[in-house]
Amino acid sequence: MASQNIYILGIESSCDDTAAAVLYNGKILSNVVATQEIHEKYGGVVPELASRAHQQNIVPVIHEAIKRAGITKNDLTAIAFTRGPGLMGSLLVGTSFAKSMALGMGIPLLDINHMQAHILAHFIEEDGFKTPEFPFICLTISGGHTQIVKVSDYFMMEVIGETMDDAVGEAFDKSAKILGLPYPGGPLVDKYAQAGNPEAFPFPKPKVGDLNFSFSGLKTSILYFIQKQVKDNPDFIKENLEDICASIQHTIIKILMDKLKKAVKQTGIKRIAIAGGVSANSGIRNALKEGEKKYGWETFIPKFEYTTDNAAMIAIAGHYKFLEKDFADMTITAKARIKF
Repeated sequence: MASQNIYILGIESSCDDTAAAVLYNGKILSNVVATQEIHEKYGGVVPELASRAHQQNIVPVIHEAIKRAGITKNDLTAIAFTRGPGLMGSLLVGTSFAKSMALGMGIPLLDINHMQAHILAHFIEEDGFKTPEFPFICLTISGGHTQIVKVSDYFMMEVIGETMDDAVGEAFDKSAKILGLPYPGGPLVDKYAQAGNPEAFPFPKPKVGDLNFSFSGLKTSILYFIQKQVKDNPDFIKENLEDICASIQHTIIKILMDKLKKAVKQTGIKRIAIAGGVSANSGIRNALKEGEKKYGWETFIPKFEYTTDNAAMIAIAGHYKFLEKDFADMTITAKARIKF
């Protein structure tokens, strides 16, 4: 992949996970994530607490990543960090540390768009995982984003569809909250859905033009449905939890797949990838595999550990930026909102 030996340290701190990874010529040597447990009792991420936890975690996480990679910090070629999008306080911790470390060591600094990095995770060299050829379509789904992206090159990406309101991960988590499940609820909905009947309770699919999404109406209809049923039978959720979760998941997957089919029709591109935290959902993965058989798509599903926020994806994005000599200068600042 490269004529020289390129060691990239990736740093990720966009939300509530502090992560560091070391990449050597496209291969991951270490990928360390410190997850913040403190947010569970609040039912969601508390930005102020997240940035404080990043300050505590960042040095030990980076130290561990370098140690596990079997190198010293002096072997590093460049440092890649998440510039945005994300929580401002969290991003500032990673940005400040990356700048200080790069300046202190006299090595290049690479600023990375978090959403682009999710997509570029597909290019991490892993046995048993194929990398997509350009162009391909990527469905990027997480707690904060839902996008259909046309990917023409490593940094040539165009958002051709996105959510008008809530992200798909938020729809999963809020639905779980309505059902009284603990945070983060998305993985629990997936778990219970596997034993339920997806056709048990039909929920309305929002009518949104073109390739865009909307999940706020679906969330409201789930809330009203549950409130009505619980009023008639206080044990309704307990008695029907698996069927409710399966029906919610089935509806969300149907919305995503309908838009993907439309995107394939519009672009003529049949290479489909998924990225982001919600791409860990088993129902979505299965639906994509079915799409391969049904519609002749070529599908790309990332390794589980590269779906949620991690620094390996930041490092691989940094690797390609390094090859293009697209370095950041020391005046760069974090940005909570950032476009492709």
